[in-house]
Amino acid sequence: MDSLLIYGSYGYTGRLIAREAVSRGGSPVVAGRDHRRVLEQGHELGVESRTFDLEEPTSAIERRVEAFDAVLNCAGPFEETCEPLVEACLETGTDYLDITGEFRVFERLLTDDRRAQEAGVTVLPGVGFDVVPSDCLAAFLSAQLPSATDLALGLAGVGSLSRGTARTVVRNLGTGGVVRRNGRLYRVPTAHDTREIDFGRGPTTAATIPWGDVVTAHHSTSIENIAVYAAAPPIAIRAMRATNALESIVGSRPVKGALERLVEIGIDGPDEDERESDEAVVWGEVTDGDRTATARLRTPNPYALTADTAVTAAERVLENEAPAGYQTPSTAFGADFVLECADVERELVSAPGIDLEAE
Repeated sequence: MDSLLIYGSYGYTGRLIAREAVSRGGSPVVAGRDHRRVLEQGHELGVESRTFDLEEPTSAIERRVEAFDAVLNCAGPFEETCEPLVEACLETGTDYLDITGEFRVFERLLTDDRRAQEAGVTVLPGVGFDVVPSDCLAAFLSAQLPSATDLALGLAGVGSLSRGTARTVVRNLGTGGVVRRNGRLYRVPTAHDTREIDFGRGPTTAATIPWGDVVTAHHSTSIENIAVYAAAPPIAIRAMRATNALESIVGSRPVKGALERLVEIGIDGPDEDERESDEAVVWGEVTDGDRTATARLRTPNPYALTADTAVTAAERVLENEAPAGYQTPSTAFGADFVLECADVERELVSAPGIDLEAE
């Protein structure tokens, strides 16, 4: 991984990814806009460091990335950072990866598909917990029921957030949710729909969230109706819905500014014990109206999984194993990609024509 540039490497998730890459014997170059922090990180890991800001002219960013075969972007919010880096990568023939979960970023980068194919560049966003397990599960279920018209995904046990993730959540306050219907994205109120999902321990209430799979799973499976749910207690769902009536307030600049300051002061991310002991479950169901297939994935802590999947994806991109153009984890590496990661288990709960009890 000597030809990999990790941008935003000193943030919470970036640090985990950089350490994982070095632990595998790689020598990535770490980079970011804070000279002191990136220099200290490079010294600590024994790797080269670079300092540059994504507000520099495009030509300057191109000069920063042209020496590398791939860039792994860990600097959020990705709505702000993806554009200059992807533009530079397309101009220099450098493959691009990131760990975003923001559906707008997936939608935006999809528009670069043809240009990336012509340039021979892989554009692969979402190589972390957002959206490797859910995208791979969606592709797996689609293979069980190719005629599926509807996909529902659910998440449970996601745990505490990093500062970068919390900052993105704050910035999205007051914007509601999103689902895909008949192939198109539609805005919906926050937590507009609920359902009972069995994550392996009986029915649990879950509410809709604006997860990136409303874009990526459609690209991976061509399924036209997609919704993503997160497990939450009823009181939390009521609180989420209450924000719909207060969107003009919670989405205002003063409120968001105050919350972002609280995030900077009070949030870092799960500690080592949490990363080692926590687990998450991703549930999925596809239906064609008459038949249904359901499966679950059990994964390590989302941040631990992200470090694993991001570095593995970067390794495979550097080995030219991913096609050029816009890709999702499953279109790049297949539905079983997530199973390459440590402590990930997949369970097929039901599928047409399969007697699971007999097996």
